[in-house]
Amino acid sequence: MIADIIVIVILLVIVGSLFSGLFYMLKDHGQSNRALKALTVRITLSLLLFALLMIGYWTGLLHPHGLILRHH
Repeated sequence: MIADIIVIVILLVIVGSLFSGLFYMLKDHGQSNRALKALTVRITLSLLLFALLMIGYWTGLLHPHGLILRHH
């Protein structure tokens, strides 16, 4: 349960960083590097989340839900 909450929080921070990068791109018109910093944070968090998901799967802490699509 706690792992699910951590994943959701990281996803929300990633989305927030994405929107802050968009905001800085529109507001600064390329005059500062705030958008670059926000997008760098997003990429770093995305890689961290991917690594945490892989570690969680390998250690058995996280289990895939196994959505099964059947074709008739």
